[in-house]
Parts: sequence; structure tokens; C-alpha cells
Amino acid sequence: MHLTTFWFVLIAVLWIGYFVLEGFDFGVGALLPVIGKDETDRGVMLRTLGPIWDGNEVWLLVAGGATFAAFPEWYASMFSGFYLALLLILVALIVRGLALEYRNKKDDATWRKRWDIAITASSAAPALLWGVAFANIVRGVPLDSQHRYTGTLLTLLNPYCLLGGLVTLSLFTLHGAVFLSLKTEGDVRDRARTLSRRLGPVAVVLAAVFLVITQWKHGVWGSDLTAAGAAVALIAALVAVELRREGWAFIATALTLALAVVTLFGDLWPDVLPSSTDSAFSLTVHNASSSSYTLGVMTWVAVLATPVVLAYQAWTYWVFRKRVSRTDIGTVKTTA
Repeated sequence: MHLTTFWFVLIAVLWIGYFVLEGFDFGVGALLPVIGKDETDRGVMLRTLGPIWDGNEVWLLVAGGATFAAFPEWYASMFSGFYLALLLILVALIVRGLALEYRNKKDDATWRKRWDIAITASSAAPALLWGVAFANIVRGVPLDSQHRYTGTLLTLLNPYCLLGGLVTLSLFTLHGAVFLSLKTEGDVRDRARTLSRRLGPVAVVLAAVFLVITQWKHGVWGSDLTAAGAAVALIAALVAVELRREGWAFIATALTLALAVVTLFGDLWPDVLPSSTDSAFSLTVHNASSSSYTLGVMTWVAVLATPVVLAYQAWTYWVFRKRVSRTDIGTVKTTA
């Protein structure tokens, strides 16, 4: 019983890491044509992601692997039911990785323009679709008595969940704009700061509407203190942007995303995938988990390996902590 709780919490932590780190990653990519007015500006933006973007995606791989090993029933029902949506996300992530690596392999403006379009589209699509997926988990999905998904792709693309997608898209782009204002200098920094001021109110309105509808229609009230904390953190981010305190603004947007994930998992417990057909068909941490032996072995591996991974990623961020400017792009060939 304690191990199932531990792994439920650990999976929530993995999703927090993914949304906080890959969130600004998606935001920067989605804003590439908005903030990057010329090739040098776009080079500056992508240079901020170059050393870290692939490490950020590891959080998703570990979250998926942990779900598969710790809660195989949850993994099976969710990945079969959300198959097409998750396939679109996977394709977008593959295209995005190729684009980041290949755009500078050829010194040709048309070549780079096409890859830039791919980066923008493949960053915005997952930012939207992850919100759709998690909103469906909050809303509940049609599961039968065998925990099999009985809906279609259109079942997932309902207005409520599309609104959830717009919420994550707006939060990720805000997070990315704040990250750029923290990591760059010159015109890119100024444009990122200006855009942060415009995106902030949009994110606040979308998140507030989503929370109200969630309470009114689905009877889920963002676990209370955590939802309120996320709202306060988002407003604090806007204040920090106005005061030109990029570091505090980034911490606040990161905290907003972290508390949003905590709220989601807190409201789900003990469910992991609620059934909209009949609550008796819902998957819980108890009927979806692996054996105690499996969870025990996984726990030892996680306890020993997690600190090493965290230390390595922290070291990477520390090494590449300096701001990027146009002069860096002018003297060094851009690599992603």
C-alpha cells in the first residue's frame, strides 16, 4: 500500500519536472517566429535550448516508463484510449528533435526556414495536446468493466478538454517568454519581456475559466490550497515581469506549473484514470498497480539512480547558465 502511494507521488514529481523544464522548451519553440525577427535572433533563441532540450525530454521517458512498470493497467488503458493523440505528440517530438539538430546542417535560408516552421509547429502541438490529455483525465473517460476505452478520438476533443489544451499552451508560451527574457540580451530579451506582459493576462483568464468550469461541471475543486497557490504564483509572475525581475518571474511560472500538476494528482487520488461510464469501472492505485515485489525492486533503483540524474541535469544548467547575445551567434556557428 505504501509503495503504490510512493510511486503515484513519484510519477507526479516526474510530470512536474517534465512540465516545468519542457514547458519553457515548448514555449521558446512556439514563439520562434514571433520573437525571432531575423536569422540571428532565431539563432539566439535556439542557442538557449541547445545544451538542455534533449535532457528535458528524459523526464517524459522516465514518467512513461515508471507508469508502465508501476501501474501497467493505467498505462495500458490510457495509451490505448489516447493512442492517436499520443501518437501525434510522439511524431511532433520526433520532428522537433530532427529540426533542432538539422536546421544548421546546411547554410541555406530556405532550408532553415522550413525547419523553423517545423520547430514552431512541433512545439505548439504537444503544448496543446498535453493539456487536452490531462483535461480528459480530470473529466473522466469512457471505460468499460474491463477498463477498456470505449470512445474515439473525437471523444477526447471536446470543448472542455480543448480549453485545457489552450491553458497549457498559454502557460507554456508564457513560461518560454519569461525564460528567454532571463537567458538572452538585447532585442530578443526586450521582445520576450514585452510578450510576457501580453501573454500573462491571457493565461490568467484561460486558467480561471478552466478552473471554474471544472468545479461547476465536474465537481472537482483544485485541491484547495494548491490551486490557490498556482493562481497566486501566476499573478506573482506577472508582477515580477512588470518589475523586470526575470529570475523571480521564471520561478513563479515554474511554480505555477508545478502546483497545477500537484492539484491534478491530488484531485485524482486514489483514482489514476476515472471512468465517465461508471465510477466502479475507474482505475485506482490499488487495482492498476504491479506486484509488491516489482514495486520494491523499482523503489531501490529509483532511490539509487534519481540523485545521480538530478545532479547531472543541475550541473548542465549551471554550466550553461550565462545569457546568450547576438555576438555569440556572430562568432560561433549556431548548433541546437
